[in-house]
Amino acid sequence: MGKLLLATNNQGKVREYTLLLRDAPFTLTTLAQEGLKAIVDEAGATMEENATIKAKAYAALSQLSTLADDSGLEVEALGGEPGVHSARYAGEKSSDRERIEYLLAKLDGVPLEERGARFRCVIAIAIPSGQVELCEGKCEGVIAREPNGELGFGYDPIYNLPNLGKTLAELPLELKNEISHRGKAARLALPILKRLAMGKKA
Repeated sequence: MGKLLLATNNQGKVREYTLLLRDAPFTLTTLAQEGLKAIVDEAGATMEENATIKAKAYAALSQLSTLADDSGLEVEALGGEPGVHSARYAGEKSSDRERIEYLLAKLDGVPLEERGARFRCVIAIAIPSGQVELCEGKCEGVIAREPNGELGFGYDPIYNLPNLGKTLAELPLELKNEISHRGKAARLALPILKRLAMGKKA
């Protein structure tokens, strides 16, 4: 069984993908496990571009099949912000808490019925020769007035799911993976990975 490189240093993503891709016909490995310290500049204008840039770069560096994603929060009242800038919304080295506080401040006074948002995740799967395939998942929700929950990471504590009456940070990982943008994208990625594994064996 070949290796699949998860091109992220985000341990929250590693935990989620380890569970989401448990049926993939690959042994999962990470940048740290492969000793890859190079930082790839995510200079794309879209999530699709950023995921593709990362997947192709790390596939070339590692000579392994590589999965990279770019995900972000799009808030309707902010014209789709923070979008591709989600991880750097409050500054280049801002913490999750600082980004949440910054976003909530921008939404101060906005009523709940106007705080609709969506999480998007674009996965790119690349092989060392440069071929890339993309898939995308979305999760609709509402930005809460204050953080709730200790689970998850990023904007999860303020991402409320009206059908459940909870934020993503209040959900156990198994349930979060069923409904999250990353979970939906990963389920679309599995058939791609299975085809890729069959092709490698042929």
